[in-house]
Amino acid sequence: MCGLRWDWEEQVPALDTTVFVVPGSSTKNKEDRLIILNQAARSVIENQRGKHSIWVFPYQGDRVIRMHNSAWRRARDKAAEKYQMELGCQPPSGIRSIRVHDLKHTFGLRLRAAGVWLETRRVLLGHKNGDITTHYSAPELKELIEAAERISKRPQKGKGLVLLQGSASG
Repeated sequence: MCGLRWDWEEQVPALDTTVFVVPGSSTKNKEDRLIILNQAARSVIENQRGKHSIWVFPYQGDRVIRMHNSAWRRARDKAAEKYQMELGCQPPSGIRSIRVHDLKHTFGLRLRAAGVWLETRRVLLGHKNGDITTHYSAPELKELIEAAERISKRPQKGKGLVLLQGSASG
């Protein structure tokens, strides 16, 4: 996400949406990566539109280099304070030490809890999958978008936030 570029955004007119296709030269596994946007993600992207001609998430006129820095730590503290203010209870103990990669684990966990199939979760999480290419048909994209939406539409049973922390190598 740090180096997400506007020229990687692809229009999908049949679904009235966009996706991002990150070239393999910019991914960990050196394969093109499809990024699907649910409504929440589209809202974030739309808020960024027009802020920079190249970078989706610029910082002081350039791309963000890394995310585990003082700004990330301040954002975690702010999230913990907002949690306590809005829910009236202490936030989970790990919220102030959560890493960016932990959010990916939480996304995967929520996809599974929402009943999203393993193959679809694999694509949404960007895991290597030999039978998925960057040339998706509209029905396949529609399924991926619907799967990503499931986590924001399913009723939350509790007030808690699931935080997963573990090895970042995996």
